[in-house]
Amino acid sequence: FWPMLDGYHQYLARCSHLLQQGVTVSDILYLTPEGAPHVFRAPDSALHDARGRLPDKKGYGFDACSPRMLISRAKARDGRITFPGGTSYSVMVLPECETMTPKLLTKITELGGAGATVIGSPPAKSPSLSGYPKCDDRVQKLANELWGLLKRQATLTKRKFGRGTVYWGGAKPEGLYPEYDITASVLQLMGVREDFTSNGPVRYTHRTTRQQDIYFISNRSGEAIQADCTFRVGKGKPLLWDPVTGEMRSLPQYNVDDGLTTIPMEFNANESFFVIFSRKASKQPAMADMVNFPETSSIAILEGAWKVSFDPKWGGPEKVSFGRLSDWSKSEDDGIKYYSGIAAYRRSFDRPKSLADNSKVWLDLGKVHEIARVKLNGTDLGVVWCAPWRIDISDALKAGNNDLEIQVANLWPNRLIGDAAQPESERFTWTIQGHPYNVGSDLLPSGLLGPVLITTVSKEDQNSEDTF
Repeated sequence: FWPMLDGYHQYLARCSHLLQQGVTVSDILYLTPEGAPHVFRAPDSALHDARGRLPDKKGYGFDACSPRMLISRAKARDGRITFPGGTSYSVMVLPECETMTPKLLTKITELGGAGATVIGSPPAKSPSLSGYPKCDDRVQKLANELWGLLKRQATLTKRKFGRGTVYWGGAKPEGLYPEYDITASVLQLMGVREDFTSNGPVRYTHRTTRQQDIYFISNRSGEAIQADCTFRVGKGKPLLWDPVTGEMRSLPQYNVDDGLTTIPMEFNANESFFVIFSRKASKQPAMADMVNFPETSSIAILEGAWKVSFDPKWGGPEKVSFGRLSDWSKSEDDGIKYYSGIAAYRRSFDRPKSLADNSKVWLDLGKVHEIARVKLNGTDLGVVWCAPWRIDISDALKAGNNDLEIQVANLWPNRLIGDAAQPESERFTWTIQGHPYNVGSDLLPSGLLGPVLITTVSKEDQNSEDTF
């Protein structure tokens, strides 16, 4: 489906552009241990589904830095640990190590005295023989200066040091860093609220510029969800930027309370959005009579036969009629059953008479395996590659008869499975190395499964702003 990947690449380009703006917002800085290699692995307790395919951070964002970077670049300013690039952190978490070089501990002591908040246990000695045994004496002297004593405390203990604070003690962590709940409790004691929370399975990241707060949020599940999302922003009008379509529109329904903005959101399966708070936007109160995601209504279903064209070069029939939409892999025709590639569905339909002139109209493809390009009356409307599997046809739709073409591409395995039963001279595809598919492998669902619907919602309900 390479000819259809422009839609996906536009999504990546929009996301990449926005996620390069400003600096990342994180509250926790994890310091990696000294010694090679400098590998950081976040504590499992700081992640949702830590052992899953794609773990996600919890409400407080975090980064990590090496001792060398901390020594050469970090400063304490206004109670935060800052770096020249603009990133800053509320707390620094130390690794649970009994050793630390005097040079690194001196830097941590300086940061603490200048106002930084440090979480972690004191080291007992130096890992180096440089200056031994005075190096160990130096470490113990600095540790006593910062922590007050070296014996581990039974409960979480707070100690002021200069303008900063050190927290330590409690149960010894099973891993390299204290449990996330301990770090979160310290942040809460400091009055730092979670950067993002939701009552649904939503992941996030947050960047900030001088003009905007940029949140990227995504449904972590394969099901459509409704969720209240709370952002650590108390000013600015929230806007929804859709990276799939490029559409920007307002979110009129939200609530601001004590520096937090809560927005009711709706996501299709695995759907993602940018929610952007502009500090320059004029103040606009929430609108109780408007909703963030207006309901769409189905006004027609495209039933009946479709003319379908497969590519004979890849074993499919050049012209065939489908009485109804169906899965290619269920076909009795081997040319369709094992087909991998692009096929074009064509038919015509009349513009529904119930459509108002000012209506925004979508073509909803229902279910597609795996990607589709839609053309209406000769106009290429773009590619649909993810839920909600719909595309705006408002401008291309005309009165009377309309000609529709939907090009659909599936994945490669079905062709490999079909070829596995053929001698090499009759196969359509080959691989340089072996593959896991054979004659008995399960075929993957393929094609346009539908139902194909014409849906609408009044343009007045869309709150459209622009595109990006």
